[in-house]
Amino acid sequence: MIRRLDDGLIPDGDDARRWAEEELSNPRYADAKPTWFDLLARDIGRFLADLFSSDNSAGVGPSALIVVCIIIVAALIAALIIWGRPRRSRAIRRTGGALLGAEDDRTAAQLRADSERSARNGDWDEATILRFRALARGLLERDLIDPAPGATAQSIAREVSTVFPLESAAVRSAAASFDDVRYLRHPATERSYSELAATDDRLVSVRPELVGA
Repeated sequence: MIRRLDDGLIPDGDDARRWAEEELSNPRYADAKPTWFDLLARDIGRFLADLFSSDNSAGVGPSALIVVCIIIVAALIAALIIWGRPRRSRAIRRTGGALLGAEDDRTAAQLRADSERSARNGDWDEATILRFRALARGLLERDLIDPAPGATAQSIAREVSTVFPLESAAVRSAAASFDDVRYLRHPATERSYSELAATDDRLVSVRPELVGA
């Protein structure tokens, strides 16, 4: 039953309870409720605060404090291992591993030296393959490109073009020379190798910020 007074309506007990239930069923109250993670974090925070408080630290004893400290340190180490793993994997990709269809741990400098050795012996095919791998490895070592596993020469050339726009045509031509020898079995020539080597030499000496768009 609702009684009317001069300043408004006053519900009786049943009506007041019904109004309260209807109000609390509003979705905004459900959205404001803390999640299980919020409750867990709050309980852990309270536990640690109570554990290290002046009232409880004397009763807990040094052993319990040491155990808690070890748990915290272990959690930090686990987080560092988990979050540090992608960066470590990327470092491995920079210095070795699969590149352009071959497992090769040689550095860019080693690949260039071997390609020059093949060129002096007149093996232009091997020199071409090694020199383009040296080009790609060198940019990986400088963190200028980050090709996906199994990236082709053309996909690497496209990525290099975004870093060195003025070298776009030369890098695509170098990638085509690599594909011609590696997959199409078209023999390389001294001229095609010299052009590829010149492109690699320019990329070694130029800095990305000095290249115009």
